[in-house]
Amino acid sequence: MQPRNMSMSGVVDLAAVKAAQEAKAKAEQARAQAAREGGAGAISPADLVIDVDEAGFERDVLQRSAEVPVVIDFWAEWCQPCKQLSPVLERLAVEYNGRFLLAKIDVDANQMLMQQFGIQGIPAVFAVVAGQALPLFQGAAGEAQIRQTLDQLVQVAEQRFGLTGLAVDPEADPGGAQPAPERPAGPYDGLLEAAVQALDSGDLSGAVQAYKNVLSEDPGNEEAKLGLAQAELLQRVQGVDPQRVRKDAAEKPADVQAQIAAADLDLVGGHVEDAFGRLIETVGRTVGDDRDTVRKRLLELFEVVGPEDPRVIAARRALARALF
Repeated sequence: MQPRNMSMSGVVDLAAVKAAQEAKAKAEQARAQAAREGGAGAISPADLVIDVDEAGFERDVLQRSAEVPVVIDFWAEWCQPCKQLSPVLERLAVEYNGRFLLAKIDVDANQMLMQQFGIQGIPAVFAVVAGQALPLFQGAAGEAQIRQTLDQLVQVAEQRFGLTGLAVDPEADPGGAQPAPERPAGPYDGLLEAAVQALDSGDLSGAVQAYKNVLSEDPGNEEAKLGLAQAELLQRVQGVDPQRVRKDAAEKPADVQAQIAAADLDLVGGHVEDAFGRLIETVGRTVGDDRDTVRKRLLELFEVVGPEDPRVIAARRALARALF
């Protein structure tokens, strides 16, 4: 899983689902069994968003995934990015009208599930299709990116597994679903969308400039700060020779730039703790301008992963110890 919404295009190759044919056969068997038992009928929009715990996971996620793709939102009350992402997922679950089911899992109350999915930071979003778990993205993400990922998921679920979704009764009272109202367009939405498109198309320079344009007018824009940190990281590692970078870092432990370059590669490769640990150790070995250079790069990498991520919180404490 990539750290913190590292451009969701390519995050998961849904066409490469393991054991697809076997899973499809199981899904067909489950649907046939449901048909023999009379079927479940149409559901209310309120039933498209459900809370799931460890006791009900097999019934509410694994078994339901034979009927419909189940998107899992791993969240916690203390997680600020979760409070931004979850309402968007809930609204889209209703808007997609039964093409996927949203299961919300509180990681604080369901630590075992968090461990089983190998989650190291939240928010984290997975899908389960015909019993097969697929990582989608980690961290807060723009709505356009979320829609792109959901569209891929729905398409593959239908084409490879024959899952056409749930029938939703349009006359049913939406009740507890409470879809969030459509967010009015903000003054920088066009620029942010252009930045996301540039990032997805590989135009990293264009993405960097677009995010900088937003921040020049609105320095506190969190989405632009996150996007800029991601785009600059990808730009730094573009075209580098990973073997040479890692060789230099191993042979020159006191070389600040060699350690910084290796940390960038660590993070892009998903080795978050390795990236943080490398730079914290370098901070401890350096002084003056070199130490400040390493500290600033570490803070930039924190921005990429997200301030609420437990790995960032732990690394901040370790950095403070190294500095003082």
